Parts: sequence; structure tokens; C-alpha cells
Amino acid sequence: MGELNRRTALLSAGGVAALLASGLLPGTASAAGAAPKAPAAPPDPVAATYLRVLLRHTRWAEQQFDAEAGIYPAKDFTFAVVLGNALLLTRDGYDAAVAGVEKADLKAHTLATIKHFAASNLFTGGTEWGRKLFFDTTFQSYFLLAARLLWTDLDGTTKQHVERITTEQAAYTTALGTSDDPTSGGWTPNGLKGGFVGDTKLEEMGVYAQSLAPALAWTPQDPRAKDWREAFGTWSRNEGGLPAADLANPRLVDGHPVDANTATNLYDTFLVENHGSFGPHYQEELWRTSGRNAMHFLAAGTPLPEVLTAQPNGELLWRTMLLMTSDAGEPLMPMVADREHLYGRDVIPLAFRAQVVGDRHAAYAEAQLAARLEPYQAYAPADRITKFSGEPKYEPEARAELAISYLLHEWRAERGPVKAVAKDEFDAHAAGTADFGAAPGLLAHRSPGAWAATVTKPGFVKFAWQPRHDDWLFVLGGANPMLLPATNIAVRERHATTYAKIRDGFDGTVGVLRFDTGYAAFATLPTGAAVYASTGVAEGEGVLNVYNLAMPGVPGLDGARTYTAAEGTVTIEAQTPGVRTDDLTFAPVTARHVRMLGVQPDPQYGYSLWSFEVRDGDGPDLARAGTASASSASAGKEAKYASDGDATTRWAVSTSDRPRADSWLAIDLGAPHTIDRARLSWEAAAGRKYRVETSEDGVTWTTAATYPTPALSSTRGRLDIDGRAGITVAGPNPLTVTGDRVTLSDGPAAPFVAELRPGPAQPTGRVATSAAAVEATVTDGFLVLLNLAGAATSGTAILPGGTRLYRGEQTVTRTGTEYSYALAAVEGRIEPPRFTLKAPAGVKAVVRDASRVELTAPAGLLPVLVTVTPDGGRARPVLLPPRRTVPVVFGDIRPYPLADRALGRTTFPAEPLPPGMSSPAAAVDDDPATAWRPGPDGRLVVDLGAVTAVSAVELAWTRGRVPAATVETSVDGVTYTTADSGPARYVAVRTRWRTGDASLSRLSVRT
Repeated sequence: MGELNRRTALLSAGGVAALLASGLLPGTASAAGAAPKAPAAPPDPVAATYLRVLLRHTRWAEQQFDAEAGIYPAKDFTFAVVLGNALLLTRDGYDAAVAGVEKADLKAHTLATIKHFAASNLFTGGTEWGRKLFFDTTFQSYFLLAARLLWTDLDGTTKQHVERITTEQAAYTTALGTSDDPTSGGWTPNGLKGGFVGDTKLEEMGVYAQSLAPALAWTPQDPRAKDWREAFGTWSRNEGGLPAADLANPRLVDGHPVDANTATNLYDTFLVENHGSFGPHYQEELWRTSGRNAMHFLAAGTPLPEVLTAQPNGELLWRTMLLMTSDAGEPLMPMVADREHLYGRDVIPLAFRAQVVGDRHAAYAEAQLAARLEPYQAYAPADRITKFSGEPKYEPEARAELAISYLLHEWRAERGPVKAVAKDEFDAHAAGTADFGAAPGLLAHRSPGAWAATVTKPGFVKFAWQPRHDDWLFVLGGANPMLLPATNIAVRERHATTYAKIRDGFDGTVGVLRFDTGYAAFATLPTGAAVYASTGVAEGEGVLNVYNLAMPGVPGLDGARTYTAAEGTVTIEAQTPGVRTDDLTFAPVTARHVRMLGVQPDPQYGYSLWSFEVRDGDGPDLARAGTASASSASAGKEAKYASDGDATTRWAVSTSDRPRADSWLAIDLGAPHTIDRARLSWEAAAGRKYRVETSEDGVTWTTAATYPTPALSSTRGRLDIDGRAGITVAGPNPLTVTGDRVTLSDGPAAPFVAELRPGPAQPTGRVATSAAAVEATVTDGFLVLLNLAGAATSGTAILPGGTRLYRGEQTVTRTGTEYSYALAAVEGRIEPPRFTLKAPAGVKAVVRDASRVELTAPAGLLPVLVTVTPDGGRARPVLLPPRRTVPVVFGDIRPYPLADRALGRTTFPAEPLPPGMSSPAAAVDDDPATAWRPGPDGRLVVDLGAVTAVSAVELAWTRGRVPAATVETSVDGVTYTTADSGPARYVAVRTRWRTGDASLSRLSVRT
């Protein structure tokens, strides 16, 4: 009765008769019976938000309705709006005033569209759509679900068509085996081998599985269903395929062992690339397709395939998503521009994980995303929910996936709601660091206070920082520069260091990069602060582009940004996107030719002008009578369209010239004229910097005006950005605010250091060093050392103020301490304060680790009494005899950094675990209270992250009979050798464990 109740709650049908009538019991889609009763109210506040957004979004959907054809059109799969319509038509609360259409009209439009596209599908004799895996089956999945929701309203022929589409798509996909779909062009899953460099095949395999799910859900008794089920399982289990992980997992999923998987769809750091870069949007694809698939099974009352909730390697992929999550619940995307802020489309992965998997952290993220949906939807163009993407098909897709997300909430409500974690718990759980490798080009750090990354993927090179995980403060995506002045700089060397709390006592990262023109480095701290240092890579360095929108209801987007420096405060009002108009005035000049010469283009799209007007005072636009020319132009956007007086036409540079800085648009006025002003009305591709120049002959040009002029310029080195970020700069150039762009070193290339903090700016922590190439700061108590040179160096740093002690040697002075360092070439280092020392000048301290310091008194006649306090411990007085070294050890303090190379590393098997086995991570979590229970003949693998010269492997067991165990090592995670030393990346422990045996409390790897 429980499952029947869940189906009743899900689709709000009244009793068994209604279930039969609506086709919601397996194999009963043609049954007749009573109509469903009125549905219940939304089951929770998040679901209620989805319903309101869908109602408002119906205005957009109805604008697409083709009244002449009587349907929603096929173009861009717009007809998929029928799923959102079907949900609204079968739930309480329909409001025609909000939706913009009467309910009866919406129903008529929806049923007519379902009837039309059911008949026009290739499987039912039509020619319009269907069968094609990419992307027809995605929208077919929505379409089929919409038909089931409105089953009792469909005529008999349409029902037959829906059933045929369902089953014959499965038959078609299964008949392909592991071959490519011939109708899908170049899209390929690469058989069952997969692929991960540049373009993962996770998405492709997911689409194959997705095309099979409706048939398995709605027609499980079909004699062909066994073959469909086999194909569905094969594609699904391999979606997150990674041999090093899969081969370590004998767990059966839907009756098949994970170690039989063959695909490699992930980087070994658990990252997915697509379209040549890392886009978390595609990291979510595993749960996006799972959400679509699960809804068919749940709606049909058919048991979910196990793989949907026991996806091999899914939990390790989810850790990557947590690391990237913004305060809006959606991932931050440093390499992708047109996938940022796809709030509508990115709901379903969170809804699936929260409502089906029961993930409380996903429930928190889903609630944050839902809280922003309505103000986001109200922003221009109003009603749309994927307005920041250029792909029209995302709009009907997002509508469908909001509807599915709502249905997932209804299903979960009957089982009991998932209680989201609190913000602090989420931030603590999501915190961490990861170097995903040189090929993915991502070194990331999420602390409770900020998100930061060093990005070295060609074309996206930047140092990204987002305080408070603010989804709308700094522009991160695509070719938008951050700190570095441009994203197309070639990285000649990449040096990445990660610090992990479990091994080092704190989380942090350092990325040091070498370019042809110099060095730059970025250190990120557990407080959310970051330090940027540069030798002066290029002019105009230290770039931060700021989002400045009027989107009431989203924190920070109140229509203006305020900047405060020592010289004063300036408020920049938000401009309407895509309609920036620059009015430039200058001293009167007589010229025949005038031009816009670009200096810095829009990083994505170059330059594009709706109009270029030239006047003398209040006189007529002289450009209208002139002849326009340009450095290049896109087809249909030639130069003449910038001076034709038509506000709907425009000039745009050619696609190939978008990165070109010095593109130009010129007007030949036909004869010399006196001019003193120009008006440039830009499309979204608005020039960031340019000059207006004049000429008598079109050959020799003179600058008349430049854009932009800074609204704020400061030489005092401190800037507050809207109360959300504070920046302190030490360097020769001023920091400026120009429009919505901050430049920390606005001038010629020159060395500088910037400290970035969530909240207000603070005094500089930059400290003097004895080597010109070494930059050092003490930021939030952490000593940051950066060698911006290609040679090793040593020297001292003068640390003022209190006597914090850092690992290494330092001597107390009258004003602080003198710290000795030795750095390798292009090395960056973060040292946390390990001790605090109260001592007179001359006392020398050598910090060995967080628990041990050696103190030496200077020459003298009397002993010296000092007080030493470990970080997180109690103070201890120590008497130092003259010229004697006294070791001070705090036995209750962990001796960070720990030498055990296995600590905190990724372990296999990953979820789902074999029967009887607990998580192998418990053997490397540095917690003596936890242990790995192997289960029958269990085996664990720890990934050290890189091939390492292992000297010893140590095992520690809990009380009880210690099982026989063998240590194995591997360099590739595929082939193992029985050994406990030698070169290895993967270290395995194979046991002959039986019930009652001891568990493994610690696996240590020494080098």
C-alpha cells in the first residue's frame, strides 16, 4: 500500500481506478476509468517556488505558440513546453492572470501539440522529429512524460503513438549496440571505451541510457525489455567510468559487477571536461539524466534501476561539484561563459540528489537556487529562466526540468521530506582543495569564506577569486580576465601546491606561473583571503570585472556598486545589458575622417556597435551621410549598419577577429567638418577600451577622445568593493575603478602585490625580503612566500609585530622576528603560525612541526624565561640557559605537517560499496575512532595522487583477530604487484577478512 500511496501523492489520482485510467500502473496505459481527482497543494516551499516560476514562465511559452499551425513549434524543441503545461493543468493553484492564458486555452494548446508531435515522430510514420539520439531523445523524454500526465485526455490514436514512440525508441537504441547513431552526426560515445580529454563521453552514454528509460518504466512486460534493461545498465554503469576506481570495486549493481566497466570518462582527479574545458555544468550531467530517467520510473510505479541511486564513482564526482558550489547552489564556472547562471536548467541535478538520493547537502544547495529563481526570472528579458545562455533549446528544456523537479518533491513528500543542512554545515562539508592537474588546468580551493582557483587551461588563464561564494560579484567565466590582464596568455610553467587540513592542519593552495613576460602567483588561505603577486606581466594588471545588475531579491544586485578608497567613494549605477551608450566630447576639430579604434575588446565577442554618431554640438548626425568601413565584419553586420540610423541593425567584427584588440570602424564624412562629440551605442560586445580618432586624409590619425575615464583612482592602495571585498595593493601604479571594472595596477607593467579579503580592506601585510625575486606577506596570520624567479634563492624576511613562529628558523628582534627561508625556483609556500613566543630579542627558534620547537637563548650570564604557546594549545613557560638549545614538545598537538602520504587521499572502492564493507576512507582520515571494515575478502586502494617513491606501508588494526593482509602497489591503477615499497601511485591492501576480525584503523604510506 505504501508504493500505491506514493504514486497517488505523486500524480494526485484518486484511488486504483484513477491510477488505471491514467496509465500509471505498469502495463495499464490503455485502461479506462475515472478521471483523477483535484491534486494537492505543493508539498514544500521549494516545490511551491517551482510552481510559481512555471506559472510565470507560461507567458513565455504562450508567446511561442503558433496560432496558425495550432501547436507549439518544433524549432529549438519548443514543443517540450508541454511538460510544464501538463504539470500546471493537473495541479491546484492555476492562475490565468499570472500565466497569461486561460486554463482551457492552455489545455487545448497542449493537447493539440501532443497529438501533432505524437503523429509526426519518425516511429509513428511522421517525418518531423524523433529517433535521433542527440538531442531528440532528451526532448522526447519530456514529451512522453507530459503525455502520461495527461493520459486520460488523449485520444486513442495518440495514446497508441505515445506507446509506440516509447517502445520503438528503446528497440532502435538497443539495436545500435555500442555503435554510433547514424542520425546524430559526429556525436559518439566511442563505444564503451569512453573518452575524457577535452570532451567526456559521460554525456553521450547518458543519452543512450536516457533513450531507454521510458520504455523500461512504462512497458516493463514487453518481451524485448530484457535486452533494453541490459543496454540501459551497461550505458548507465559506464557513465562515470574510471578504470583505477572501477577495477577496485567488485560490487554488483543491477546484477553486474562494477569492475566489469570498460569506459574512461573521467580524469583520474574526478573531473569532467566538455567542449575543450572544464564546465561544472557537464559535471552535473550524471544527475541531470538520472533525474529525467527516475521520473519515468517513479511516475509509472516501476522500481528504480539500482544504478540510478548507486552510480559508480558518482559520489566522488559530486565532491567536485561541492568544491565549485556558489552561494546560489549553482557551480562557479571559471572556464565557461554561456553556461553561467543557468538557474532553470541546473535545478534538476540538485532536485534528484536531494529528493531521490536523500542528500541533505544537495537539499541545501537546491533551496539556495530556488530562492533566486523568481528574482532571476523577473530580470530582463522577463519570464525566461535561461536568459544568460545563447542556446534557445535550453528554455523549453529548463521548463521541463523544473516540472520534473516539482514531481520529485511530490514523490519525496510521501516518504518524508529531506531536511537540508544549515549553511555552516554545508560550508564545512564542501570546503577543501584540489589540484585537478595540468591538463584540466584547474587548482581549486573552497573555504567557508571564499572560492578561488588558479586556471591554466589555454584560453581561460586567470586567477579567480569569489568572496563569500557570491554568484554575482566578480565575472568569472570564459575569456573574462581575472587578476591577470588577459586569458590568452601562454603559460610556460605551472607550479601547483595544495595544502589539506588533514595533512597540514589547514587548507590552502599556491599557483605560481611563468609567462614569456614574467611571473605571477596566487596563494589562497583558509580564511577566504588570497594573495596575488606579479613581477609585472603586462600593463593594466590586476583586473576584476564586477557584475552590476538590478535584480531585486538577489543579494548584492540592487542596481549599483559602491567603491571606497582613501580618496573617496564612488557609486556606479547599473547599465541595461546590451545597450551601453558612450557620449564622448572633445575640443572642436576639423576633419573628414573619424573612427573608433579598439584598445581592448569584450573578451568573448569583440566589438559590435548599433550606431556610431558624430556631431558638432547639437547639430545633425554627420555620420549618416558618410561612408562607413571597418577592419572586419560578420556577414549581415557590415560597417554600414552602424551609421544607417536604424537602431535594429549593427556592425560587428568577424568571428575570427573577436580577440583582436585594434579592430576599427571608420566614417568618411565626404568633406571636412567641424566636430566636437561622438556617441557610440554598443551591443553586448562593447569595447572595454577604445579611442575616437580623427584624420584629414584617412592615413594619419589624431586622438580626439579616449574611453574610459576612471571614476576612481587611488594611490593609497586600499579599496572596498561594495562592502563585499576588501583589497590592499602595494605597487607603483594606482588602482582604478572604470565602469564595472577594477584594475589594481593601472599603468605600465610593474611588480605589485595585492591582498584580497572577504569584507573590508585591511593594512598591507607585505613584508620586506632580502631577495628581490621573493615576495612575502603575513596575511591573516599566514606567512606567504613566493619566489617569482627561475632560480632557487635563500634569504630572510623581516616579520614585524608579534612573535608568531613559522616552520623553519627565525630570530626574535626588537620589532618582530627575522625569518630565514630557502625556496626552490618558482616555488610558492604558505606557512601557518605554529607557535606564539614571548621572548626578548636574540632568542632563536627553529620550528620542526606544529608540536615541536627548539629554542636557543642568546649569549649572556643569566637564563632567559620565555613563554611559548602552540597554535590551539596552552601556553608553557620555558627557562633557557644562555647559549643552550632547549627542545619544547607538546605531545597533545598533532605534529603538522604529517609525513603520511596516504592521509586524506582518495580511496577505492568508492560508492557504491561491496556488501559488508565500510568506507575505505576511514583508514586514511587520521581519526583513531574510525576504521575500515573490509567485509569478506575485502580490498582497498588508496590513490597517492602521483607516482611516489614509497619506502614503507604500515597497517594498524583495531582489537581482535588481525586478518591476513597483502600490500600491493601500482603505477597505473590497473596492474598491481605484491610489494610494500618502490615507485607507486596506488597502494592496495588485500585481506582475507572474516566476520569478527579486526578492522583497519590506519593505512600509512611513508616515503
